[in-house]
Amino acid sequence: MIECLKNLPHFQGVDSKVIERLVMNKQILQRSYNKGVTVHEQYTECYGMDIILSGKLTAYSLAPNGSETIVFEFSKDNIIGANLLFGEQNKYPMNIYCTADCILFHVSKAAVNELLKEYSFVMQFVKSLSLNSQGMNKKIAMYTQKSLRENLIDYFIALSAIQKSKTITLPISKKQLADHFGVQRPSLFRELKRMKDERLIEIDNREITLFEP
Repeated sequence: MIECLKNLPHFQGVDSKVIERLVMNKQILQRSYNKGVTVHEQYTECYGMDIILSGKLTAYSLAPNGSETIVFEFSKDNIIGANLLFGEQNKYPMNIYCTADCILFHVSKAAVNELLKEYSFVMQFVKSLSLNSQGMNKKIAMYTQKSLRENLIDYFIALSAIQKSKTITLPISKKQLADHFGVQRPSLFRELKRMKDERLIEIDNREITLFEP
């Protein structure tokens, strides 16, 4: 476990004795979670931060009508909870669950306070906060500045570039696509149908062919 920690970018340059002491005092714990498990429930208090050793997690908000909106996705080396740890509002604003089997390091607030005395940790900590903030800003901009059609076209064009084809295969289900854009499934299906009727796209289950505008 200690060797795994030392290999993480956040702990590179941190005094080995500090890491070993925090592990021995159980201020840093390693936990494994299966796919589909909720690691943090919405509105529960944040007592530490998590560093992802492996796997993927998603933060989603649950509306009163039961609909989900995926807000953020986390993967290897990402930090969860650092932005809540020292704030007055320290409750998780969203549910965070595993979309794949995960291994996390849970770092207590006391441990974070100790590690913030280490310059190399501080720089990685600030970098992680910045990346999370940029991701949130990008998501907010997507929701507020563009229509659903514009967001879909951007998404399809990006997939087309990655897959190097005008006929793309969606890597997620249409329900997940609706969650990704923060809309209800009927709204997504209506917009896809309009785009098909206007000969912008052709749809065959998860395969979508893009036509020139």
